[in-house]
Amino acid sequence: MSRPLHRGVLGGGRPSGNIQDYVEDSQKKVKTDKEDLDKSSKLPSDYASLSLRNPFQFLFSDNSSSKQDTIENGILVSDPLTSIRNRHMLTLLFLKVTLVAIVILGLSMSFLWTISLTTTSKGQMIRGYRRLQEQLVSDLWDIGELSLGSTKFKESEFCSLESENFVPCFNITENLEMGFTEGKEYDRHCGPMSKQNCLILAPPKYKIPHRWPTGRDVIWIDNVKITAQEVLSSGSLTKRMMMLDEDQISFSFASSMVDDNIEDYSHQIAEMIGLRNESYLVQAGVRSVLDIGCGYGSLGAHLFPKQVLTMCIANYEASGSQVEIALERGLPAMIGSFASKQLPFPSLSFDMIHTAWDGVEWDKKDGVHLIEVDRVLRPGGYFVWTSAYANTQARDKQNLKRWDFVRNFAKDLCWDLLSQQDKTVVWKKPSKKTCYASRKHGSGPLICKEGHDVELPYYHPLESCIGGTRSHRWIPIEERSTWPSRASLTSKELSVHGVLADDFMEDNLNWRSLVRDYWSLLSPLIFSDHPKRPGDEDPIPPYNMVRNVLDMNAHFGGFNSALLDAKKSVWVMNVVPTTGVNHLPLVLDRGFVGVLHDWCEAFPSYPRSYDMVHADGLLSLETNKQSRCSLLDLFFEIDRLLRPEGWVILRDTSALIESARGITAKLKWEARVVEIDSNNDEKLLVCQKPFLRSQINTI
Repeated sequence: MSRPLHRGVLGGGRPSGNIQDYVEDSQKKVKTDKEDLDKSSKLPSDYASLSLRNPFQFLFSDNSSSKQDTIENGILVSDPLTSIRNRHMLTLLFLKVTLVAIVILGLSMSFLWTISLTTTSKGQMIRGYRRLQEQLVSDLWDIGELSLGSTKFKESEFCSLESENFVPCFNITENLEMGFTEGKEYDRHCGPMSKQNCLILAPPKYKIPHRWPTGRDVIWIDNVKITAQEVLSSGSLTKRMMMLDEDQISFSFASSMVDDNIEDYSHQIAEMIGLRNESYLVQAGVRSVLDIGCGYGSLGAHLFPKQVLTMCIANYEASGSQVEIALERGLPAMIGSFASKQLPFPSLSFDMIHTAWDGVEWDKKDGVHLIEVDRVLRPGGYFVWTSAYANTQARDKQNLKRWDFVRNFAKDLCWDLLSQQDKTVVWKKPSKKTCYASRKHGSGPLICKEGHDVELPYYHPLESCIGGTRSHRWIPIEERSTWPSRASLTSKELSVHGVLADDFMEDNLNWRSLVRDYWSLLSPLIFSDHPKRPGDEDPIPPYNMVRNVLDMNAHFGGFNSALLDAKKSVWVMNVVPTTGVNHLPLVLDRGFVGVLHDWCEAFPSYPRSYDMVHADGLLSLETNKQSRCSLLDLFFEIDRLLRPEGWVILRDTSALIESARGITAKLKWEARVVEIDSNNDEKLLVCQKPFLRSQINTI
């Protein structure tokens, strides 16, 4: 289990006193350190004019740096003389051969030694041997990097300007050329060319987003790939919800959506379910909502103060993206297309699924999209569908045919039609399984066989059978604890996931302590040296400095839970790596949002999506699994997802943290290693991404 941090212990040394004293001493060296950083910068002269407003600068500066230190951090200065280069390569070859010999000898001696050990001493040997293994991995990594020569250690290059908004694995043009059609061109296809080992610069006029909750309603137009013409266009109801005001886009809940404002629309949905208004959704068991084609997140923004958490998914869009704008507003969102593949969520994940004017052809492909909705919808959950097909006043023959298919197929899925008003229909998924057996023979999709009903649906092909009915998690939403009690699962609910109540409680307590220590560490860094931006009031420490949080190895979702317990106004994307234990069903059952992901592939989100990236034990997980990608690939992906001035907190073994620290120099991050305590072989790597942006072409 994780242990709390010891405050005031920074870097490789152990300064005495608390962190405040250390910060005060460090601030006296800001000016000198800043000059040293400017001298050592390798950016072109055009970039030198950019002021890196960096609250970590006084902490990250290291006046004792030397050429040798630089080499230890993973940066090798090339020597132009051929003779020296040859000697260098011979030295590396000698080091490799020596290391292999040492490893072989060490393993042989270790085997002979193990035979003579008693049972008591074996445990101590195994723990020590594991640390040696981890150090060996780190050493092999460093030597492998050195053997690639000086070109490998040049500072990372910047991506082309076309990459400012590009998301790997979602190249529609390339997919069309490869023959993908009928919506499959919007699916993700991660090939060898998907990796981008370069740094994506922010757009020329990029600005740090407004703090929450202002950022929910006002965003900078230059931060997203959308033109003023697209904003002013009247071709889309969702785009008419936005108002262009000089260099900002404003969102209003009173704007038009489905011929009513968003408040009236959400109120209508609640009434159709049988509730007084949307404030009673939580009491009815609705905590998590999947919004398909979310229209820039306006429904989610309205429901968030009601304690309803809405995840937006929409196709990749090169411009005017719903997902990108929702994330810019500080709302949960990710790129998601289920034209041919299942969504990366386990069965029975959401209490409500909403879709309005989404463009999905629900009546095509034998209703397979409706089957996928049924798979991720919890028993007793609601499917809210707003479409021109459902408009009883304006149906032509084609729309009537489509409506009849959807209505009849929903009946075959055992959905109960609760209400229909104008263009909106609400169905309720059955709470009990008896309906499936009572259907007429041959009517509707069959129940999935055991081998086809999986809890790890990482972009599997869409299934034409009803999934989730065999799951032990089949619990109707009305029988689950309401929010916020749902975040603390009962012993019975934990037993479904194979987790002991004591382990779950200990995990929660540890994360509460860790979050307090994280904020104790970050708060003085943020507020003691961060310049006050024009028009900003003094910030209220420290929760509103961070809104979008990515937890790359979520475990039980304890980091998310601790942030909420600490009253941080954040939302967390809980990612469960496909290389680890699948705790995503547990995370989702707690009322959080999350997704399965393979970190050797690009995450389905736009550049500059998150204010903070956190990972506990991810480096060990990926290294032990001997992934097909390197740590360098992983860090480039983190840099892509992180906003300028964003934070990275990595917790892992000392050897891997030290290796990772060398990589951060290539990415131009400011980084510092934090010791946890002398009895723990783990360390913390705290980083901040600088604010580097593209230049405007003045030619």
